[in-house]
Amino acid sequence: MTASFPVRIRLVRDGASIPRYATAGAAACDLTAAVEQPILLKAGESVSIPTGIAISMEQSGYVAIICARSGLAFRHGLNLVNGIGVIDEDYRGEICVGLRNNSSADYVIQPGERIAQMMFMPYVQASFIAADSLDDTERGEGGFGSTGKF
Repeated sequence: MTASFPVRIRLVRDGASIPRYATAGAAACDLTAAVEQPILLKAGESVSIPTGIAISMEQSGYVAIICARSGLAFRHGLNLVNGIGVIDEDYRGEICVGLRNNSSADYVIQPGERIAQMMFMPYVQASFIAADSLDDTERGEGGFGSTGKF
């Protein structure tokens, strides 16, 4: 059985809809474009799309993560401008989705179109400790590609 917890949702503009899970086993719910008219997203450009919703997670220690929809990304080159979106548990404003068209073709976002996904995850906050040195590891300071290709 999938765990769940209550999330209060407020529709803050016309055209907004409550997010839905596409299937019983979906980890993320779909967010839709709460726009009155189609929006032309030209190749190479970015735009902020309102979802028309604001949320309040009823349990502390959770974050909402906004992710790209794989179909839009693969078929049309639409990605989130910041890779993923982070909706902190204390944010109460409208959730907007920054989309970038990384393809060579323009794309039209339709009112009510599913534009992104939102999942909820627990988080922890770190307690930072200033240090003059760190413990040694096998990898050490090896950076990008240091562990090999295979």
